[in-house]
This record gives sequence, C-alpha cells and structure tokens, in this order.
Amino acid sequence: MPRHPRLDPLADRYAARTHGMKTSEIRALFSVVSRPEVVSLAGGMPAVTALPLDAVGSMIGELVSGMGAQTLQYGSGQGDPRLRERICDVMALEGITDASPSEVVVTVGSQQGLDLVTRVFVDPGDVVLAEGPSYVGALGVFQAAQARVRHVPMDDDGLIPEALEQALLECRAAGDRVKFLYTVPNYHNPAGVTLSEPRRQAIVELADRYDLLVIEDNPYGLLGFDREPMRALRARDDRRVIYLGSFSKTFSPGLRVGWVLAPLAVREKLVLATEAQVLCPPSLTQYAVARYLDTQPWREQVKHFVELYRERRDAALESLAALMPPGTTWTRPDGGFYVWLKLPHGLDAKLMQPRAVTAHVAYVPGIGFYADGSGQEFMRLSYCYPEPDQIREGVRRLARVIEAELDLHSTFDGVDTGTFRAVSGGQPGIVGPATSDRYGDRA
Repeated sequence: MPRHPRLDPLADRYAARTHGMKTSEIRALFSVVSRPEVVSLAGGMPAVTALPLDAVGSMIGELVSGMGAQTLQYGSGQGDPRLRERICDVMALEGITDASPSEVVVTVGSQQGLDLVTRVFVDPGDVVLAEGPSYVGALGVFQAAQARVRHVPMDDDGLIPEALEQALLECRAAGDRVKFLYTVPNYHNPAGVTLSEPRRQAIVELADRYDLLVIEDNPYGLLGFDREPMRALRARDDRRVIYLGSFSKTFSPGLRVGWVLAPLAVREKLVLATEAQVLCPPSLTQYAVARYLDTQPWREQVKHFVELYRERRDAALESLAALMPPGTTWTRPDGGFYVWLKLPHGLDAKLMQPRAVTAHVAYVPGIGFYADGSGQEFMRLSYCYPEPDQIREGVRRLARVIEAELDLHSTFDGVDTGTFRAVSGGQPGIVGPATSDRYGDRA
C-alpha cells in the first residue's frame, strides 16, 4: 500500500471526456436554496402548486388502476403514439403545422433530447455555436461530447445575425467543423430576451446559405406575457431546424417528458440512441401527459401560469428599478422565467456570492452560462418560483449586498462606481443602449 493513497484510486482510469466535468452553478446552490430563511432567485422551478393538483392526482390514479398493464410496462423507444399526436397539436400553436407524429421522438425532458442530438451529430473537437450567454445544461452536454463551444453575441433582440455570419466565416477560414447552432429563441435562459421576427428570418436564411443545422430549444414559447406565441424557426425550415420541446414549464417538470421533432432519417438515429441509453422513455409519465392534454383544460392552465409569472416578473422589475444602485442594468423579459442583470463596473457576481448567501438571498453567477468562464459581471435572477413579496424582499437583500460590495471596492481598490454605460457589439452577455425601453436601469 502506498504511504499516501490517492483519494480516488480509479483516477487514472476515467475517460478523457470526464476531465472537464464540474458541478453546474445552479446545482451547487441546491443545499443553500432549500434553507427556509433564504430567498432564492436562483433556480428556474415552475410554480407547480398552481396546477389543479387534486384533478391531476385523480387522473394519474385512474391511469394506474385502469390501465396498469400498459402504463407500468416497457414502451416504444420512440414514445407513445397518442402522446406524439398531441405533441403535434401543441407545436401547431407556434406555427409548426406540417409536423407528423412519425417525426417526433419522446424524451426524458428536453435535456435528454439535446443530449441525444449531440451524440448523433458531434464528434470530439467539433464546434458548436451557441448564444453568449447560453443555457448551462446545454453547455454541460457539449462539454461531455468534447465539443468546442463558440459563443455568438446577443443584444435585447436576441442573437445577432451579423455576428453569427462572422463566426461562420471565421470557423470556415480556420478549418473548424461547425456541427450546429444551438439557440433558445423565446424568453431566453438566462438572458430573458426574445429573438425578433426579422432576425428569425435572417437566421433561417443564413442557415440555408451556409448549410447550417439549427437546434431550436423552446421550453418557454407558450409563456409570453403580452403576445401570442411567435412562429418557430422550425415552422420556417423543416430540413435544417431540429426542434426541442418540453412539458416541464407548461405542465410538470417532475414528469420529465420532452420531445425532439426531426427529419425521419435523424429520427431513426435518435431512437437507436434512446434505446441504447434508456431503452424507452417512462410509460406512466407519457400516459399521464397524454391524458392531461386529452381531459384537462390545459390551454387555460397555461394562461393561468402566464398571469402568475407576469405578476412575479412585474414585482422583480419594479423592485429592481426602486432599489438597485446606479450602474446596475438588467433585461426586461416579456415572457419566461428570467432577468439577466449586469453589475456595476468592477464587481464579480461569483466572488460576491458568499456575501449574498450570508444575507439570505441566492442567485446564479453569470460565469455558469459561458463555456470560456467569462460573464463575471452578470447574474441570473429567476422570478418564477417565489411569491411577489418574497421577490421584493430578495431584491432588497441583493441590492444591499451590491451596495456593500461597491463600498468595499470604492474604499480599497479605487474602482470607478460611476454611471455604467452599456455597449453592444462583441461584449459577452446581453448589453445594449441604456436608453432602451426593453431595459430597466438606474444609471
């Protein structure tokens, strides 16, 4: 036996793909946000208590008692046929009217769908284009596939088409293989912004011009506060756009039911990858979602969610406008779950986090949403789960933490804490003119 045995005797046996694995900034906060004294503006947990829980419970009980032989048994690797039909009805609300149930693969949440798509298309060293910032779960999938992520800048109208074309040209000149663009066009996680209509068409045209595959991840598309659902990218191009959907935000995240809409040739490979990974998605949860869509007023329930999240969004924005110190800016989402906040010059959200936890408020530092470790001056605030009064209290605590951090920097580092002027073009994260009516500011 060695005198000083290693903590992990299997360390030299792990696959190379595990070397960069790390806990996500969101998962690392779970032990903190579960404490009752902490106001969590961190996790994007839907307000499932707003569901008709008695009706849902009775529905699931009836499924087991009446159809246990089917609901508790193995199923198809592609997913339940009835559920796939209803998924096509849901997608039609966003203009995808040509989808066939045969093109749909049911997954264990859209997270598994993204993992399957990445397994099918990405080899180690390939380049994936993704918005900067980008969904932390997607970055974990790409890292596990040993892909190289190149971020494409955004502003308050979403992904910038000119920046996307520049990235494509530079990758082509460098001999890099770009496998796809990953985008969350509606009520972006974490930025809260939405891709504008002209830019949607521009990105589809770029995909055609450069033969670019687009992965459209759309868990929030039905949760717009002030407008009808926007027409999906997939509704504009059925050859180059693969669509990921989920019932986690419009029904229940605990059921873990999502889907992929892909051309038939891709679908076949996704089903094979599913069977190798989990054999089949869980039957009971699929039947539960299908029965919910068949028997419950789910469209009215989505409208109820929208009203609830709008009220909480308003509480967050009003509190930010009233309490945040000068130099702080943030996005103004018109749907979804998130506000993306930029700190005054010189502050670091990750370094400030212990002070915030001590003050009993939690957020997600911006560095978790960049593959290159940038984004230190940003944080994601989630308003979907806390009650409005809790949101106001959480923002009050956060503002005091930021003010204390500014005082420290002003005293010891001579950091300029004057008015922050947001600039666009090439900067990481979401920045734009301080006068934009899509932004709140105290500059």
